[in-house]
Amino acid sequence: MPSLDFEAEKTRFRTYYGDNYELLKEAEEFVRSLITSLLSQTPQLAKPTIVSRVKDREESIAKFSRKYQAQLESTKQPYEIKDCITDLIGMRVICLYEEDISKVVDTLRANFCVLEETDKIKKVETTEDTFGYKGFHMDVVMNDARKALPEYRRFCGLRYEVQVRTIIQDAWSVLDHKIKYKKAIPAKLKRRINTLAALFELADHEFLSIKDQTEQLKGEAEAQAGNKIISSAELTTPSVQSALLDVFSFLTVAQKIFPTYNFYDFAADGFVQEILKASESTGTPLNAKSLETILDDVLPVVQDYRDESPYTLNPYTQIRHALYLHDKDCYRTMLFDRQRASFDAWLQSQDTSLESPNRW
Repeated sequence: MPSLDFEAEKTRFRTYYGDNYELLKEAEEFVRSLITSLLSQTPQLAKPTIVSRVKDREESIAKFSRKYQAQLESTKQPYEIKDCITDLIGMRVICLYEEDISKVVDTLRANFCVLEETDKIKKVETTEDTFGYKGFHMDVVMNDARKALPEYRRFCGLRYEVQVRTIIQDAWSVLDHKIKYKKAIPAKLKRRINTLAALFELADHEFLSIKDQTEQLKGEAEAQAGNKIISSAELTTPSVQSALLDVFSFLTVAQKIFPTYNFYDFAADGFVQEILKASESTGTPLNAKSLETILDDVLPVVQDYRDESPYTLNPYTQIRHALYLHDKDCYRTMLFDRQRASFDAWLQSQDTSLESPNRW
């Protein structure tokens, strides 16, 4: 029975914790796996990081004493410590972008029974002079549909706290807990802490803005894929500089020619930089349409070589050979010495010839 005897209730809680720890641990792992599975099926959600824990026994008692004991005893309200610790099993979903938080929350609402929600994001953002910890907290239990399934039955009586944050919000939370004094402190120091929190908030907004602009640039590159070839004279005009080859326009061309190959973004980014550096000597760096024309022109020859070569030529390597074949002086560094020697020897063995003086 609940009581007002703190020492007795500490003993009772320690017994409960010890008797049920294995169940709590199994529930933690089970629900983390469930949430991971649910979020993996959420449309247009960048894969979040999901971590969990069972709250430490003595930490739970300390939290009760700090947050609830005085009020309960002042109102003569009997208690059991376990009923007050709503985050005994805690989950944290760490998203990439702010817009992902609502997608996670909607998925959790659809698959759990929500007991309580706290939107700390809205609370902070609707206060003009306050910065600090942001996140969305939910206290949930199994919904009726899952209670009926035998695999969930053991965990139906348990409550779970789920915190949903962005990476930036999570980083601020960790650092904020390390700032020992932030309330009864001089105004100048408090202002510095608020400034730091505001910078974290700005970083969150900027990451989302950069992500949105990246998607916009990808769309523009795809829309421009059918544009006319830009002449060498036009390349020198400021209005055309933005149309020069970048990772977005490169991927538009490359994925069009090699639709089944996975051009990882980080690899494509470095490859484009290598192409641009090699083409600097011409004074007319490539644009996407020019690259597409080169590949249409000479890639069939490279693929004939690929079919006869003892070496494996993936799409990146084929593009390297195509650029070298297009202009051996400009794109010489795109191939290693062994690759050039092997390719040149094969070219010399062929009867085919191309018109450009720089070509074989």
